[in-house]
Amino acid sequence: MAKATFLIAAASASAGAAITAFFMGRRTSSPTSSPAAASTPLPKIPPAEDGARITRADPIAKSIVDPSGWFSYGAPGPVNDLATRTAFFSVYDRRTRNPAWVAEHITAESLTGSKGDRKNSVFVEDPAVPEKFRARLKDYFRSGYDRGHMAPAADAKFDQKAMDETFYLTNMCPQVGEGFNRDYWAHFEDFCRRLTSKYRSVRVITGPLYLPKLDVDGKYRVTYEVIGSPPNVAVPTHFYKIIVGESAATPSPNASVAIGAFVLPNARIDNKTPLTEFAVPVEVIERASGLDFLSLVPTERRRSLCREVNCSIVVREFPPRPPKAATK
Repeated sequence: MAKATFLIAAASASAGAAITAFFMGRRTSSPTSSPAAASTPLPKIPPAEDGARITRADPIAKSIVDPSGWFSYGAPGPVNDLATRTAFFSVYDRRTRNPAWVAEHITAESLTGSKGDRKNSVFVEDPAVPEKFRARLKDYFRSGYDRGHMAPAADAKFDQKAMDETFYLTNMCPQVGEGFNRDYWAHFEDFCRRLTSKYRSVRVITGPLYLPKLDVDGKYRVTYEVIGSPPNVAVPTHFYKIIVGESAATPSPNASVAIGAFVLPNARIDNKTPLTEFAVPVEVIERASGLDFLSLVPTERRRSLCREVNCSIVVREFPPRPPKAATK
């Protein structure tokens, strides 16, 4: 079957927003699994000084080189910092100083609590991350970007500790403030909470993307701003959310689930823009992020979220009361 290429675009309706293309290709078989590849002999290592010829399969090669010796000086990584919080799990990307993903679980019961108040929380650097890899409070100072929650504070009102943990910088990414973090993105988070009236349990995974855009020379390039002094924290070009609506009380290997996946640009978005304009297949986010989502959920167990609910935001006024940063 000929290689099929799909072009999927997600863009803001606001002026000046760039259109980002996702290219997806499929092939019937990989080169490594083809008969020709299987019958091709392994290349041989050039002759050693003593004239002996050693193939890759020859065990004597192990006595000539020992690449693992490097680890006696320390493992270079990459290292991802996994954080187990009260209301969410997260993995931190030391290179970008942003989380790679943040997974949370919300229910109608968890959203009715009132023990957590964001007025009592402060933004803090995460001491669990080595100092040289941390995002810092000063990186955001006068950067022009909000400290945008991946797991929203409003999802953790059931407990003050849970609320406080959402303010670690390992749960933050630089987000455009007016028109996005304080507007469309906040309404999108509210949409996720409203799903608890339909589903017994809602699971959401959120994270940043750094996507290519078409330059004037016709080539695609990935470019993004880095904030801080020195520049430390990458500014994502887009953000994703994958939402799973569960009807069962607990995850079941046999139950079907409703799935919705969305990619939004980190830019001002008109509140009149339909949320469905940002809906994408889960595979798009996997290809763009390098992460594997829902690999244990077969196709027959997947239902379309937007076929079961009205995927649209409700524009609300959110009181401006951001917590202060912790002082050292």
